[in-house]
Amino acid sequence: MFEDFLYLLRRNGLKVSLTEWMALMEALNQNLHEASFTGFYHLCRCLLVKSEADFDAFDRAFLDYFRDVPFQREVSREMLDWLDKPNAPMGEYDEQQAELNETLSTLEIEELFQERKHEQREQHNCGSYWVGTHGMSIFGNMGLSPVGIRVGGESTSRRAFRVAGERRFRDFRQDNTLDTRQLQVALRRLRQFSGLVDLPPTEFDVDGTIQDTANSAGLLKARYKKPRQNTVKVILLMDSGGSMEHYAQLCSALFQAVTRAGHFKDLKIYYFHNCPYTRLYNDPTLMPSNAVPVSWLLSNLSPEYKLIFVGDAQMSPREIFDPFPAQREGEPSSGIDCLRRLRERYRHAVWLNPGDRPEWGGEWTESYDAIDRLFPMFPLTVEGLEQGMRKLLAR
Repeated sequence: MFEDFLYLLRRNGLKVSLTEWMALMEALNQNLHEASFTGFYHLCRCLLVKSEADFDAFDRAFLDYFRDVPFQREVSREMLDWLDKPNAPMGEYDEQQAELNETLSTLEIEELFQERKHEQREQHNCGSYWVGTHGMSIFGNMGLSPVGIRVGGESTSRRAFRVAGERRFRDFRQDNTLDTRQLQVALRRLRQFSGLVDLPPTEFDVDGTIQDTANSAGLLKARYKKPRQNTVKVILLMDSGGSMEHYAQLCSALFQAVTRAGHFKDLKIYYFHNCPYTRLYNDPTLMPSNAVPVSWLLSNLSPEYKLIFVGDAQMSPREIFDPFPAQREGEPSSGIDCLRRLRERYRHAVWLNPGDRPEWGGEWTESYDAIDRLFPMFPLTVEGLEQGMRKLLAR
């Protein structure tokens, strides 16, 4: 049954074993998919996909093989055509409607969206009720509402809490932005950070025991080895506020994944806004009463620490290049001077960027490019994180 589907999955890079395939057949015989096509999809994904990073490859193979099976779309093709109006004139901003929209919960918006889809019979734009564009409605695209569901179109203001009809597992591709589960998957590969500590050999060495026993003609000879422990120390510096608000959820996921991973012997986490300047903060609210001078960091945390920056590297050039009006002895003289001192102190350093280089060019790219020249910069994706970790390990 579906043998060619098995071969299609393998051609798409999914390493499906015969044991896993037979488990799927047994599950189908027991009706674990509940005679549902959606249930069959989830059953296949559960039994045949070993890594979250392969979800997108599985999706593409599944959709290719079952392309003739009718899928129930969340949004009709007709409605998407109505919403394809990128150059339509913009409606007027209604502050009262905006406040009303913000009082709605995500559940209420979802329920209203289902109602509008069944009620709407024609195109509507610049309004506040129907699914449309360039208006105050909480459904559609290119609109002015502070919250809602994007339907069709491209992201502009990044205010939608979800995108209707978006592929659920597409973000598990290696080149896409991370969420909590993906971060945990990527961080599992940092076990190579572990090192053999200078302790007595107390951990049973299975491979060594087998080798020694074989060399002694079957006479059991147990071998022990030194325990393996995490030896890497990390300083994590995270940009907070401003343009980083858009990436708040992602940075929160990174914080949780790093602190729970247990891959580091010591982990120091500090926050800054745009650039560390002369101080770092112990929490993302950046309270001055809870700050640490950069000079203290440089003096008290040894060069063996690996330094990881997380930020979009976007700020006015004046913020990074202009000298500080009142410089204290031993403190950095400017934002770029602070970054240079950190780079000189911690030779193993990387910058993880959740965004892209500014497209508008001009002076706004100067700060980004200056940071990019100082620190090896990697995108905050599965692949980018892995590349950054390999860079930290390079001699």
